[in-house]
Amino acid sequence: MDPMSADLSYRPGDDGFLEGKMLIAMPSMGDSRFERTVIYMCVHNPDGAMGIVVNKPAENITFPDLLDRLSIRVPDVSTPNRIACPVLAGGPVEMGRGFVLHTQDYFSEESTLPVDENVGLTASVDILRAMATGCGPSRALLALGYAGWAPGQLDAEIQANGWLHCEPDPDLLFGPNLDAKYHEALAKLGVNISLLSGEAGHA
Repeated sequence: MDPMSADLSYRPGDDGFLEGKMLIAMPSMGDSRFERTVIYMCVHNPDGAMGIVVNKPAENITFPDLLDRLSIRVPDVSTPNRIACPVLAGGPVEMGRGFVLHTQDYFSEESTLPVDENVGLTASVDILRAMATGCGPSRALLALGYAGWAPGQLDAEIQANGWLHCEPDPDLLFGPNLDAKYHEALAKLGVNISLLSGEAGHA
């Protein structure tokens, strides 16, 4: 076994699943849709896996644009606690559907999936209304679409050295510098991007 894969690429939790972890795309993956992506894993179980890409901006739309399209009124620009929310391209599945990844200071019994003790995923318009009025979570991102895997598919990709994974942190999840997240995620593992296969000469 390749020592890099043994040390870094597959060290899941006790149950063998990666919910609440960050996936980092390897250059050897060969899928251009996931080139240099960092994905927060929301679901990973025997039925499959689902995650949100956290470092790719959506094109031609901002959070205020989205609120306007959904006829969500923003009462006053000086409303306290309103957050700046990036709109991201969350993955190639259901790209017309919105998902809010957020801190757990916002929680809806009906529509929030708690991923871990710090992060939840909500896919209802109610959270957007709360965010517009300053009553939403302290940190959040809105993703259009998600990344999905069939049963066993992600595990096979990991075993084929398609992905590394690391622990999340608030800045890696919600930080505004999207371009830096890929390098920051690798740095958490002590990996130099210029030494990875396929990256030589492209530093």
